[in-house]
Amino acid sequence: MHLKIHHKTEYSYTDPVRYALQKVRLRPIDSALQDVRDWSVDITGGKLETSYRDHYGNHVDLVSITPGAQHISIEAHGTVDTKGTTGILGMAYGAAPLWHFKQATPATRPGPGIAELSKVIGQSDTVLDGLHALSAAIAEKLPYKTGVTTATTTAEDALSSDAGVCQDHAQIFISAARVAGIPARYVSGYLMMDDRVDQDATHAWAEAHVENLGWVGFDISNGLSPDLRYVCIATGRDARDASPIAGLRMGTGDETLIVSLQVQQ
Repeated sequence: MHLKIHHKTEYSYTDPVRYALQKVRLRPIDSALQDVRDWSVDITGGKLETSYRDHYGNHVDLVSITPGAQHISIEAHGTVDTKGTTGILGMAYGAAPLWHFKQATPATRPGPGIAELSKVIGQSDTVLDGLHALSAAIAEKLPYKTGVTTATTTAEDALSSDAGVCQDHAQIFISAARVAGIPARYVSGYLMMDDRVDQDATHAWAEAHVENLGWVGFDISNGLSPDLRYVCIATGRDARDASPIAGLRMGTGDETLIVSLQVQQ
């Protein structure tokens, strides 16, 4: 499937900013599931300091704001051909070994709730079936709803909530899979919803490493494995590792964030 993507992130500040640096992961890379035909990241009100590949294989741009500015815009756009229909990325490995994806992070450290939930995996005939059962159990336990959790809510705390979003679903899945000894990682990216061009935000899902298959994707929020409508932009052990944009700033005043995203064929 040929997908056209336009993603614009704008930060505005009530006072001039002395210094700000953003770690930007907004460049998809080629894989067994996608070919990037063309892609650009344009910056207004700042500049690209450097680019590199991190230990997860993500393309990272370091972007600084123009000193004294009160506005910066980061605009990513391009076209990607998606190829996968089963959510199986396969045996694709980078610098980070599989055991690294068995390790808990502060955001994915399991508590009693996740430890109990992970038992669902072992109740199926195969690991793959067990992971699908885990995905379904999370969706049933935690219906999708915005405004209940925050970007800093941990997996265990999210599981105790009444509802959550795709970040919560993915981190709970990852944490529970690791309790069962299965390497798992967080994926951030784009999803083309069938009924609209304008999307609410970037999307998130999880991947687990299954013997003889490699990395397999699970979109817990939508109850399916990623298909031709999905584009991966970054992976990591949790949402922080794969965040599309994260950074810091020095200065006083309030910050306003506006994001617009269009994904279409």
